[in-house]
Amino acid sequence: MTGAFTAPHIDWAQLAPVLLVLGAGVIGVLVEAFAPQRVRRPVQLTLTLAATAGALVVLAALWADVRDTGGTVVLGGAMILDGPALVLQGLVALLALVAVLVVADRGAGGAAGQDAFAPQAAAVPGSDYEEVARRQGLAQTEVYPLVLFATGGMMIFPAAGDLLTMFIALEVLSLPLYLLSGLARRRRLLSQEAAMKYFLLGSFASAFFLFGVALLYGFAGSVRLSAIAAATAAVVGLDPLLLAGTLLVLVGLLFKVGAVPFHSWTPDVYQGAPTPITGFMAACTKIAAFGALLRVVYVVAPAIEWDLRRALWTVVIATIAVGTLASLVQTDMKRILGYSAIAHTGFILTGVVALDVRGVSGVMFYLLAYGAAAVGAFAVVTLVREVDADGVVLGEATHLSQWAGLGRRSPWLAGAFAVFMLSFAGIPLTAGFVGKFAVFSAAVDGGATALAVAGVLGSAVAVFFYIRIVVLLFFTDRPADSGHGTVTVVRSEGLTTVAIAVAALATLGLGVLPTPVLDLVGEAARFIP
Repeated sequence: MTGAFTAPHIDWAQLAPVLLVLGAGVIGVLVEAFAPQRVRRPVQLTLTLAATAGALVVLAALWADVRDTGGTVVLGGAMILDGPALVLQGLVALLALVAVLVVADRGAGGAAGQDAFAPQAAAVPGSDYEEVARRQGLAQTEVYPLVLFATGGMMIFPAAGDLLTMFIALEVLSLPLYLLSGLARRRRLLSQEAAMKYFLLGSFASAFFLFGVALLYGFAGSVRLSAIAAATAAVVGLDPLLLAGTLLVLVGLLFKVGAVPFHSWTPDVYQGAPTPITGFMAACTKIAAFGALLRVVYVVAPAIEWDLRRALWTVVIATIAVGTLASLVQTDMKRILGYSAIAHTGFILTGVVALDVRGVSGVMFYLLAYGAAAVGAFAVVTLVREVDADGVVLGEATHLSQWAGLGRRSPWLAGAFAVFMLSFAGIPLTAGFVGKFAVFSAAVDGGATALAVAGVLGSAVAVFFYIRIVVLLFFTDRPADSGHGTVTVVRSEGLTTVAIAVAALATLGLGVLPTPVLDLVGEAARFIP
């Protein structure tokens, strides 16, 4: 007996932003396979910028419908395009667009023709094969489709309506990042070590996540978040499968946001990865992971809030403390920014655990503020370089002593970096101040006043090392016996300069006139159950 086949209904318009990005990634792979070497870079760059910009345009066109209807369930519940998902996808696409400008920049002057990536990824560091590839001027243009695949995974992650889709998105965004982290042109061994650490620890975190998915399926009989939430609401007392499964899923998500005690990869990967990729990860991965974390916590966890409360509060306080205190003793700029990212994870988590609608809007605003400053800060790092005795430009000058007096030699670049540092510190009239105020006030409204107090204290301590960097830039002379090479500021092709300018304007604009963006994220702060 044959039954009639019913074709599934697919809302292609709602999937269009993700399809644009992933489709461009597939085309980018074909470009690598068939296009001549000389045209690959301009074609790949144009394709990547067009895909991310096109995704932004489509997301803006979808906003009116999502605002009026509250959202759409897509692919039978595998994806949910509601207000938070749409805003977070837009943030990922926007900051990826800016980050790609830094990825593409080859520099000018002494660094002409050299981007941040190894000429031949498969070559053993220091080998004759690598030297031949360098002399031939080979370039790793496959970084563009890798960035697009990672961006596509990041856009699916916060919109996932079931745990299997969330896991697939987690792997789609993670695997390209593992590869990209090991592609630094200089400090190759450090870069490969960072990639290996990221891959191994990320694999463990993915395993924890998948084990948690299995336990939650055993509890609810479904991997749909809505079904798990309904089953959770019907539980009387403590269910071991529910609590263990939720905790294991949270372990996987907390790893991706870099929360303590799952943070150890963050400073090592931030230091070893190519600096443009570090900026891309710092902004976009954090947005995607917090989006998924918000969906799990706000859809599944409210019914078991009291069972999870102590564990989540411990994670928040430990993350703020470790990130802040460890930053105080670092001497490498990229490691400082890595531990700073951990501290900011703690600040953002105060809004997540508030379990209040203001917490969702506060977190989304904070993610935009932090992401803009992070992309801009790492873009500045790419331009501050060491020079050897023959005047050859080397890798980034990341030791703190090398940044002393930079404000006198390059006041505009140092000024932009100071703006990013002040935003990280939460100084008024910057986006960071508004973001911290939003998440801390949401924590107070949600009954987590102790976490808000911990966040304020952590921010006060963090001001020290951010202001220390500003003082170093403008009011300190570099010691003659610093033991580190001569420093120069290389000229950008123009792409990195545009990225820094956009990030600085966004940081100041969101600090001076935050109301339109706050209103937007406030309208989009409700999840579809």
